[in-house]
Amino acid sequence: MIRRNAQKGFTLIEVLVAMAIFAILSALAYGTLNQTLLSADILSSRMDRLQALQRTMRMLTDDLYQLSPRPVRDELGDNYAPALSTGFQSGFAIELTRSGWNNPMVLPRSTMQRAAYRIEDEELVRYHWMVLDRTLSNDPVSVVLLDGIESIQFRFVQANGEFTDQWPPLSQSGPTNLRMRPRAVEITLRLADEGEIVRLVEVAP
Repeated sequence: MIRRNAQKGFTLIEVLVAMAIFAILSALAYGTLNQTLLSADILSSRMDRLQALQRTMRMLTDDLYQLSPRPVRDELGDNYAPALSTGFQSGFAIELTRSGWNNPMVLPRSTMQRAAYRIEDEELVRYHWMVLDRTLSNDPVSVVLLDGIESIQFRFVQANGEFTDQWPPLSQSGPTNLRMRPRAVEITLRLADEGEIVRLVEVAP
């Protein structure tokens, strides 16, 4: 008697069930991968934002900490601007002279730098000039530090410990105020996404 081995295989229903299970697992895996990539993009954007904010605060802190009592001549050479000024006539939120400007290329320039900050189209822009006593032909170098800026404000700690919103203080007059420096400067940044950030920077004696 001859026995024939029955050939076993998958039925159509088993194939359809297997394909359905594979499709469900693939959809779940794709959703998880898509969510992971989206989270990675959000985290990367967040890190870039925080790094830009840290660079901005570090730049402001360095400039104010190394504030130098060196006034500068205006573009026409007729008058002097204070070492630190918040006068609106300059068109900047703050303008100052700082020391400690590195010169690794040994260029024929000072180690002090005149810098200024202002907001343009919700971007905080830092300007600096290659010379201290500039003329009309000396164009500044500008760098965008941070976007999404709503406002920036400065308050200054006077020698008596009181705060003032303007520098030089209105109570001080005469040529001596050109070299005056505050004891500390309070920076208030208002950002569209981060809210209000306040930093108090001590000015080096």
